[in-house]
Amino acid sequence: MDVRDAVEADAERLAEMTDSPTDVMRNLVHDRTVRVAETDDGIVGFVSFDARERTVHVTQLESEGGVYDRLLEEPVRFARTERMNVELLVPEDETNTREAAEAAGFDHTGAGPAFEGQSTVRYRLDPR
Repeated sequence: MDVRDAVEADAERLAEMTDSPTDVMRNLVHDRTVRVAETDDGIVGFVSFDARERTVHVTQLESEGGVYDRLLEEPVRFARTERMNVELLVPEDETNTREAAEAAGFDHTGAGPAFEGQSTVRYRLDPR
């Protein structure tokens, strides 16, 4: 498996993975740091993140191949280098993502905001 920077041509596959319009994913690639996990069969996951106010915010984390842990390494590595924290909001019903966050050392820090009526859980990590 290889993890690389996303390019505009990846937008269609990212849209398939998230049930989002291709234009939305194309904008994501342009507006955020997006890294994709890829095998010989194609893209199996991605993570997007941005940094502001001394925190790296993971904005999306998707995996079809159980590569959450490898994808989470990307924003954590950036945060460690920049001496920042990492924050991740996970929908309550996304058990695999929650387990991956906890396995990566993220601490459950309480409830996060609701998105489209879906409750979230807030995770935070200080990789320093």
